Amino acid sequence: MSDRSAIEWTEATWNPTTGCDRVSMGCDNCYALTLSKRLKAMGSPKYQADGDPRTSGPGFGLTLHPEALRVPYGWKSPRTVFVNSMSDLFHARVPLDYVRQVFEVIANTPQHTYQVLTKRARRLRQVADRLEWPANLWMGVSVESAKELSRVDDLRRIPAAVKFLSCEPLLGPLDGLDLAGIDWVITGGESGPGHRRLDEQWVTQIRDICQEAQVAFFFKQWGGRTPKVGGRELDGRTWDDMPNRPLLPAS
Repeated sequence: MSDRSAIEWTEATWNPTTGCDRVSMGCDNCYALTLSKRLKAMGSPKYQADGDPRTSGPGFGLTLHPEALRVPYGWKSPRTVFVNSMSDLFHARVPLDYVRQVFEVIANTPQHTYQVLTKRARRLRQVADRLEWPANLWMGVSVESAKELSRVDDLRRIPAAVKFLSCEPLLGPLDGLDLAGIDWVITGGESGPGHRRLDEQWVTQIRDICQEAQVAFFFKQWGGRTPKVGGRELDGRTWDDMPNRPLLPAS
């Protein structure tokens, strides 16, 4: 966990679980998998469990960290918190009771806003009615290509106060994207060795859909060899809309 984050759309990270497994093309160059391998080599105790080499890797085995559940209680000033930047809370091997414990911490610290992001949209939908949904929890799903648009339909069916999409790394156009019931869309390109190209038309298509639907639009980065190398400007400006705030003008 970290008291601060360099991710443009959040302020802090909190990892009550670590580790994951690849489930779709968006996982192919996973930053968390690469980072966990380095943390394991450095001796970090949270990253010593190895995952299945076919779907995971060194230091990236799914692990629960109950001791981390107390961390948000120690944060005095309000902040926006990305939950499980190094894992997926709705991974099949995370017990539902543990998800409930994470949600309880969120409910007990209403001064903070929590952002939960998953690629396991089907499990999210299946267990949603067995969870108590705090008002300060934003729930999102990753949608990196049109092949994953069904995740948006799953997200629409849950009772989160704010629902958002992370279209990062964006790997193709999202033809047919329907933003009914969605509050926020993040887009961005892939970074690091082997990064895949981001086409400007894919991004502007999503931005235009957001503007037509009056949905907050956030463009995180173009990507490239490093996250910052391509910058963040789209059509000569940055796009930093957030849900529950007035939308920035189109021009």
